[in-house]
Amino acid sequence: MSGAALGIEIVFVFFLALFILHRYGDFKKQHRLVIIATLLAWYLCFLIIFILPLDVSTTIYNRCMDRHAVTSAPVNVSQPHTTTVPGLNGSSPSREHSEQEPPKCFMPWSYIPKGIMPTFWRVVYWTSQFLTWLLLPFMQSYARSGGFSITGKIKTALIENAIYYGTYLLIFGAFLIYVAVNPNFHLEWSQLQTIGIAAANTWGLFLLVLLLGYGLVEIPRSYWYGSRRGYLLMKTYFKAAKLMTEKADAEENLEDMMEEVRKVSECIKYNHPLRKCVDTILKKCPTEYQEKMGRNMDDYEDFDEKQNSYPSEKSLVKLHKQVIYSVQRHQRTQVQWRILLEQAFYLEDVAKNESSATRQFVHTFPPQEPENRFARRFYTPTVEWYWECLLRPWCYRLLAVVLALFSVVVVWSECTFFSTRPVLSLFAVFIQQAEKTYNYIYIEMACFLTIFFLSICVYSTVFRIRVFNYYYLASHHQTDAYSLLFSGMLFCRLTPPLCLNFLGLTHMDVSISHQNNQPTAYTLIMGSLKVLPFIADGFYIYYPMLVVILCIATYFSLGTRCLNLLGFQQFMGDNDMTSDLTDEGKELIRREKRKRQRQEDGETRRREWKERYGNQRDETTRNRNVSTDQTELNYTEMSNSRSAPKYTRTNNKTERDRIELLQDAEPLDFNADVFTDDPLESESGRYQPGGRYLSMSHSQSRIFDDV
Repeated sequence: MSGAALGIEIVFVFFLALFILHRYGDFKKQHRLVIIATLLAWYLCFLIIFILPLDVSTTIYNRCMDRHAVTSAPVNVSQPHTTTVPGLNGSSPSREHSEQEPPKCFMPWSYIPKGIMPTFWRVVYWTSQFLTWLLLPFMQSYARSGGFSITGKIKTALIENAIYYGTYLLIFGAFLIYVAVNPNFHLEWSQLQTIGIAAANTWGLFLLVLLLGYGLVEIPRSYWYGSRRGYLLMKTYFKAAKLMTEKADAEENLEDMMEEVRKVSECIKYNHPLRKCVDTILKKCPTEYQEKMGRNMDDYEDFDEKQNSYPSEKSLVKLHKQVIYSVQRHQRTQVQWRILLEQAFYLEDVAKNESSATRQFVHTFPPQEPENRFARRFYTPTVEWYWECLLRPWCYRLLAVVLALFSVVVVWSECTFFSTRPVLSLFAVFIQQAEKTYNYIYIEMACFLTIFFLSICVYSTVFRIRVFNYYYLASHHQTDAYSLLFSGMLFCRLTPPLCLNFLGLTHMDVSISHQNNQPTAYTLIMGSLKVLPFIADGFYIYYPMLVVILCIATYFSLGTRCLNLLGFQQFMGDNDMTSDLTDEGKELIRREKRKRQRQEDGETRRREWKERYGNQRDETTRNRNVSTDQTELNYTEMSNSRSAPKYTRTNNKTERDRIELLQDAEPLDFNADVFTDDPLESESGRYQPGGRYLSMSHSQSRIFDDV
């Protein structure tokens, strides 16, 4: 199994990152470079989280080997490896003593040979840093640019990133000046590299504690509230009212943008030099607006640069950027509105079925997707009722309690991980107890659950956070390129300090444990941070204690209350504004429910009408076809006769034309207002939109002229 676990996890993490990215991004519409860059950033960050427990177990084994200072023979992975401790006089101990002595070192099942992990971490870490500090910011500005050429987009991206990079150069320059002025330090390339890593980790740790303090409280609380269906229904009504406001604003903004595009399209004609830019903008507009604008275009008029004032290319670039943003926002709100309606209907169905005497779950609207017969055979309406109305709330409560206990352990360990004698960090206690018995399965599972919970608390906050409409990770393929790239940047900046914090919690970081042990391969790449002692011994140790204050603020919803006071409506539960928006959302859901019920009733009546009268129409059509075939058969028989060929052919030809004419005729609607006296509204003065039968009197003699 040497190295096999590493290969399996590398493949598994790739498909995991691809699955999550497919949920938020749109592979068909978004550019391939955006998808590849975001996928690579997410993949590298997830890879660090999954591979780090293997690094910990391998490091514990290497420490054991160094502690006993023996040369291990080739060891079977499936069998425990025993080491031979030399006697006091240098001779080997007796066989009886070696049989009574317990084995010293066990090779883990996921042991990774020496030299692989340092190279692996070096590639993963520096690739992620290149993405987050150089490539992704440039691609982010490039994707949001409204330029019409590659050169124009690159120019815009360079200008925007000049300010962005300048801010971080100031931070790096401050560290560099501090080291250069201090006479105790001598600048070398390795130390300069450590300074860069320290600057990046300092920024990441600052943001990490903020996101971690929110996630440690909000995740358990969200599952606890998830067991209260009444609370969820009220919150859904509140979201419906807010989303309807945003949806109406997005539609109004799109209408304004389309009006601006229409004016520009009518102003700039086909032979104008900027017409290609206008065509590019039109391609980004919705299809219905493109058809309307194409219908009213008149490209036969030449432009006169002296008489008319035309928009500049700079204004078209700005308009192009606004159109992309408006279309994306409008499409996102439309999809989110449909999803929110389904969620509201589902919660209302759960509330109705909780008091059901039959204990069978009944849906108001049947699922639109085709049901899986195999799954439906086991997931019957009775099983669905017991799960949705009885078991699921209790499972959510139990999960919320477990997550809350885990959050308490994390907060305690964050405040006490710097204490080595005695060891107060609970995670460090668990790892050290397992290290004594060399239970590598337990060590890897404990490490994985710990870092996985920390990453969930941090990453879920990244997925939930919303910076107005500029950064918003929306599910169901509604996230734009700017937000996807920005999330990749955040992941690459948060993951290294997250792993460094995890190693500190478990005392696997030698700078925290202050022991002369072999460090992990990840720590070798990250550096010991001894070049900057005030960062290693001060900021990295005492700053994570602020997570307690952030957890308390999140528990009492101080941030939500502040946003509500500033005018950003938040769901408070005990606020008049919240009650008003909840009532408004409830009425909106009722309106949409009545609308869908009318549509369902219309579809049902239309289906019943087809079942009732469809057979009669098929029989009429069949009789017409039989009559036509019989007429053609008579025509053939009479044509072969020699008695009166001319008379017979003439009669059957006339009858066949009359039958074909009757088959093509459409029923005339006398109630429709289709007659007009204006010859300009018809083609050549003869077109009538009511049907082909209106002009039959004028063309009837021409049809039978050839008979």
